[in-house]
Amino acid sequence: MSQKPKIKELLDESACAHNKTRTQACNAPTPGATTGGCAFEGAQISLFPYADAAHLVHGPMTCLASSWETRATQTDWPGRDLTQMGFTTDISLSDVVFSGEEKLTKAIDYIMTHYSPEAVFVYATCVTAMIGDDLDLICKQAADKHGVPMVPVHAPGFVGSKNLGSRLGGEAVLLNLIGTLEPETTTPFDINLIGEYNVTGDMWQYAHLLDELGIRILSTLSGNGRIADIRCAHRARLNVIVCAKSLISLTRKMQERYGIPQVSLSFYGKRDTSAGLLAIAEALGNLDLIARTKALILREEAKLEEKLKPYRALFAGKKAVLNTGGNKTWSIAAALQDLGIEVVATAVKKATEDDREKARQTLGRDGVLMMNPGVEQAKLIEEKGAHLLLAGGRSLYTAIKKGIAFADVNQEKKKSYGGYEGLLNLAEDLKHALQNPVFTLAARRAPWEK
Repeated sequence: MSQKPKIKELLDESACAHNKTRTQACNAPTPGATTGGCAFEGAQISLFPYADAAHLVHGPMTCLASSWETRATQTDWPGRDLTQMGFTTDISLSDVVFSGEEKLTKAIDYIMTHYSPEAVFVYATCVTAMIGDDLDLICKQAADKHGVPMVPVHAPGFVGSKNLGSRLGGEAVLLNLIGTLEPETTTPFDINLIGEYNVTGDMWQYAHLLDELGIRILSTLSGNGRIADIRCAHRARLNVIVCAKSLISLTRKMQERYGIPQVSLSFYGKRDTSAGLLAIAEALGNLDLIARTKALILREEAKLEEKLKPYRALFAGKKAVLNTGGNKTWSIAAALQDLGIEVVATAVKKATEDDREKARQTLGRDGVLMMNPGVEQAKLIEEKGAHLLLAGGRSLYTAIKKGIAFADVNQEKKKSYGGYEGLLNLAEDLKHALQNPVFTLAARRAPWEK
């Protein structure tokens, strides 16, 4: 039986807040929807941090690099980090005519012989989906032969956006991994981190606090993840969605199947980190844990405020424009507010309805939600008198042109901004950006120009 997910069901997710009041599909495909990231890329981004799994792209060579090494997803896996290896079947015109299934079988055999991964994710692409290669059958035969999970990921690029691809990646994990293994031990405070990809080590900024409280991270999807752990995820007491609302379909289905409740939170900034820790403790329902969590929050906030004192005067009166996507439209904005910086605008073009509502709450009535940031951000910098632009590398030219400071907060960033310590990293980077003379110097007009 085919395990291909039903796209219509994923687009009309009942757990999304906006679908409770109206029947509009969530992130429904529109012409040009794959611009800036297709479904295949979204699925790879969601699953790629599993360093003990091989990620095999069943498609043309050009699809291999779609999201490979585009995010600094860190891992402490003691073995060989297979995310550094690029595996593809390199489908050719001949395979399009005569099928690529034999080539796929041989590719899996090669990977198992030479690398011995804990699992193999096999990604469909536009070409192999259109010619009808049976990923489910090939993966089943390979799993029987090699004795490790073979996970078909039905997320060809043409089905929709990167957001939808993340959901499809979650579906593949739910169907093929979760619930297939039992943990050696369980605790009353076992949690799954869903949507935490550990980009630049974000998860490590708060994992030690959870450990201090006695809260065990049973599994992650997928930052610093282990295949054996995610197979045991059905025994957790709580699913914690860390920002990534695209995986809410997965947590809803886990609640229906395994009775695991969920909370959604962010670990960017002081307020959200504290609120997130407390939300986890309260959801686990232990009074002693809640009391210890409150004490830990008081201690960590006091330490943070002491370290932030040198930055307060520098950030006083500063305004920022934020051009990023997804949950960062509001989570980074909240972190900037914790530093005393006013966020006058944030881009919401690549955000879900829930994220847009959260951004509105974070920025307040006067904040601007940019639907077309490429056109709007330059104008808003002038109108609002912004001093900072936080965005991806493509927006650097806008900052230079307008003569304001710039900081890269997208996945290409080099430092972690998660947790309490991450807020200090953000403060230090923004201080350097504001004090860097290159932005004003580069924006100066030549003496002979009027």
